[in-house]
Amino acid sequence: MKIFIKGGRLLTGERADVLIDGGAIVALGDVDIAELAAVEVVDAAGLRVAPGFVDGHRHVWQAPLRGAGADMTLPDYFDAVLDRALSVFGPADAHLATLLGAAEALDAGITTVFDWCNAALTPQYVDAVLDAYATAGVRAVVAYGGSLSDTATLRRVAELRGRVTGALALLGPQYDSWETAVDQLRVARELGLLASMHFGGGPDAPLARMEAAGLLGPQVQLVHVNAMTAEDARRLAATGTGVTVTPVVEATMGHGASPYTRFAAAGGRCGLGTDVAVNAPPDLFEPLRETLRRHRAETGTMAPAATVLPAATADSAAAIGLGSVTGTLAAGRRADLVLLSGLSHLTGDATGAMVTALGPADVHTVIVDGHIVKRDGRLIGLDLPKLRDEAVSLGRRALEGPDLIGHGHAGASVR
Repeated sequence: MKIFIKGGRLLTGERADVLIDGGAIVALGDVDIAELAAVEVVDAAGLRVAPGFVDGHRHVWQAPLRGAGADMTLPDYFDAVLDRALSVFGPADAHLATLLGAAEALDAGITTVFDWCNAALTPQYVDAVLDAYATAGVRAVVAYGGSLSDTATLRRVAELRGRVTGALALLGPQYDSWETAVDQLRVARELGLLASMHFGGGPDAPLARMEAAGLLGPQVQLVHVNAMTAEDARRLAATGTGVTVTPVVEATMGHGASPYTRFAAAGGRCGLGTDVAVNAPPDLFEPLRETLRRHRAETGTMAPAATVLPAATADSAAAIGLGSVTGTLAAGRRADLVLLSGLSHLTGDATGAMVTALGPADVHTVIVDGHIVKRDGRLIGLDLPKLRDEAVSLGRRALEGPDLIGHGHAGASVR
């Protein structure tokens, strides 16, 4: 089935039709469909056509814990969420939580999530998470955090193709031994998997050693890097290493100032992530605004609001290895896009307006890989209120912790 999006405007203001076929954008602009058969027409009059948002760092399994950590410090989070709450999750819980998190992402116009999946630590949990993504319809990169000695599971993750692909979630050399990190990065490279690591940066970070050992580059994604120095920024930008920041969570939990501006000054381009639902909303509108406000404050300029949008689209896709797949509206890219309402009174460039003024309620239609997953403001095939109701008991059990519940999740302390 072909999809024809008719009569919309790009964020930049130009009128543009979009023709989708086989899950890809095949034409963009003034498109004539008079001779095409079996075309589903989507009326985009009064709507803005934009790339789907790309969430470059999200712990999707935490969706049932939404809002539970408003005042958590990082040690609090490790104890209450990664050690205690995660220990309660069985495979069925991981499935429900992933499905809920994916539904929340799609509802907010996020068409791609990089799932730093603490919950995918054994084959049973991997199965549960992958099955949830098969049902949800979101594009996902599932970063496996289990044992690399489990070669069968590792191979399965490496062989994922299509809308759901694999990656590795590693502690990395700042939080693990150098020898272990080098070994794991070697495995990632041999398997062709992106290696994602939380990273602090700063004078004590082993970035110079990593560069000398050839361990930086587009096959690596570093998340947060709040202590990034000017030299860190230069080194990461020069090697093309992916950097993803999560400014709302970083500010809320006191990680430090977002390094977006420091990285940009070195020629780097950050991606954005939502990170954890325990103290942040499950959308990228707030991270965009947080980035804009801080960037203007740090540069002392009125940097155009539109300049930060790529951090949630094209630059975020590039940071997770999907720059040639999604994040941009262009012929040949996968058809991951959103139609946004609320800006029909504007006829010119509305990119800045989207960044500063819109929210999840303005996400009218969402298309992922050529499939309509939200239309006229309602998800198709996923009942978000029902999923939230189903997850209530899971959230309560998880917040009570394993001491009261009595069943555990092997490896739950993995960060």
